[in-house]
Amino acid sequence: MQTIDFSPFYRSTVGFDRLFNRLDTLGTQEAKSYPPYNIERTGEDTYRISIAVAGFSNGDIAIETKENSLVVKGAKPVENTDTKREFLHRGIAERAFELRFQLADYVEVQGAALENGLLHLELKRELPESKKPRTIQINGGTATIEDKSVN
Repeated sequence: MQTIDFSPFYRSTVGFDRLFNRLDTLGTQEAKSYPPYNIERTGEDTYRISIAVAGFSNGDIAIETKENSLVVKGAKPVENTDTKREFLHRGIAERAFELRFQLADYVEVQGAALENGLLHLELKRELPESKKPRTIQINGGTATIEDKSVN
């Protein structure tokens, strides 16, 4: 496998080390294919992750967020041996899963809904006031800052 040397970028950028570390590890990670999911942009700062979780109920799925990470886990309870089912064809996978998503800064999970076998996670990016763009005016002897946020 071919590796790319990102060291020239480290010299000319400030604060992007996490990005280059993620790019370094990108080739070593395998993409998760179960369960299938979609990521879509629903607005300028809103997103939706839809995960196909056929056969799972609310109690079988756990959603956790920590720092910039989102983890969705699903596991069916162990079947009782008294009600053992005999499948002629088993096409609906009910195996345990764990999906991990890396969230950008200031992206928060707003809610989750299970509907028609799809788990919808609503996400929103909200920049704090201190991170919004500002205009700095140049005066004769003193500097002032003007808030440029659009409300």
